[in-house]
Amino acid sequence: MNPNTDQRRVLRRAWLSCVLLLLTYFVVPLGADPNAARMGVRIALTLLMAAAVAWLVTGQVRRQLVAGRSGEARSLTHLAVILVAGLLVFALADYVVARAAPAQFADLKTRIDALYFAVTTLTTVGYGDVHAQGQLARVLVTVQMVFSIGVIATGVSLVVKQLTGRT
Repeated sequence: MNPNTDQRRVLRRAWLSCVLLLLTYFVVPLGADPNAARMGVRIALTLLMAAAVAWLVTGQVRRQLVAGRSGEARSLTHLAVILVAGLLVFALADYVVARAAPAQFADLKTRIDALYFAVTTLTTVGYGDVHAQGQLARVLVTVQMVFSIGVIATGVSLVVKQLTGRT
């Protein structure tokens, strides 16, 4: 297969995975919905999108294993999908904690707030407008920071290997 075609396919699958993850983040039901049909549709959409992402990511990993040493560019693409998935999982966890115990986070009221907080934590910007107040929230954010450090360190390592020509 043409390397450019393969790279485009990998990037297309990565983008599709990220878009499906983002859509799943916003439709996953977290509370009771008085409209049973709407709740059923949200559950079905969540399961379908989760299955599609699993299929896309599994396909990427399988191709990487078959291809062997296909380069760090593909690894960086996979790392980007993992970063988006982890970011959204943490944002969802932050949102669930904030809904279950509002005193755990200051000013975290919506999914957008949770996503904003997860991104500011990942990027270590931390504006302070949304922040962990309770012990549970602080533990969750600490785990989120460790995840961020791991992803960033792995990405830097892959870029350095690619730039120095080592495999």
